[in-house]
Amino acid sequence: MTDFAMIKEAQRRLEKHSNYTPLLNSPFLDKIAGKRIHLKAECLQKTGSFKFRGAWSFISNLTEEERKGGVIAFSSGNHAQGVSAAAKAFGSPCIIVMPKDAPEVKINNTRNYGAEVVLYDRNKEVREDIGLDIAKKKNLKLIHPYEESLVIAGQGTTGLEIAQQVQYKGITNADVLVCCGGGGLISGIALALSELNQNLKTRPVEPENFDDTKKSLEQGKIVTNKNVSGSICDAILTPQPGENTFKIIKKLCKAGLVVSEEQVLKAIALAFLHLKVILEPGGAVALAAALFLPQLIETEQVIVVGTGGNIDREIFRKALTFLDV
Repeated sequence: MTDFAMIKEAQRRLEKHSNYTPLLNSPFLDKIAGKRIHLKAECLQKTGSFKFRGAWSFISNLTEEERKGGVIAFSSGNHAQGVSAAAKAFGSPCIIVMPKDAPEVKINNTRNYGAEVVLYDRNKEVREDIGLDIAKKKNLKLIHPYEESLVIAGQGTTGLEIAQQVQYKGITNADVLVCCGGGGLISGIALALSELNQNLKTRPVEPENFDDTKKSLEQGKIVTNKNVSGSICDAILTPQPGENTFKIIKKLCKAGLVVSEEQVLKAIALAFLHLKVILEPGGAVALAAALFLPQLIETEQVIVVGTGGNIDREIFRKALTFLDV
């Protein structure tokens, strides 16, 4: 099980290899929400998302022999890019299992980092089964996107930075809204903040019809989504929270929030206009909640994690049309 010591150790291994991402603010966004919004821009992390942290945390902890043997992961795109980039840096062979309906930019980037990409149909096939089968046949180290303790520890380094940044800005009390799929990032951040600043409370944010973590928190047990696809927020479409991550989320996180696709697209446009950053749909749900659901947020200061920026150009064009309204 991941603990604070593992997060600190992951931070040591990540030093000089990951980006210390900024905490951004715009008075224009504050005015829309009626609250002070601070965006932790993980879209500016290496490979365009926080996933690089967890991938590096895992691979950097392997022995030289294990790295030479190679790694495998399954992902809709951001974990894929993080793992393939980290594997390339260590000279490790890498296979990534990706849904064939993943954004083209993510598939191409993963291949460009040097990984072999195996595509599957997420409506008919189970990525875990495919990944485990290949890992067994080729004797590869499987890097789970959110259930692996070393991955959670790597993502938790985001929380270490947030704690330091809010202290610098004089923020003493805030909700921390985190885009949530399987729960690796929010559980890592929650662990870090519970140790460093208990006045910073994490809350998961999900797209409509894929709010398994919110429902799981409400019912006190893991709840599964009916759908496995059908949202522009591809980066966070998981059937349910992970068993390991939900134990942490249940203990440390506040109630979840849910946003619509229109709210997500508007958030992407507003982030581009006022913060000069590009968010992908799955990476913008937390900002969407801060902007359009302020009545559900008690704190006047809101920390929002913009988890990724790997967006297809057509979706980005669609988001920008909201600037004309």
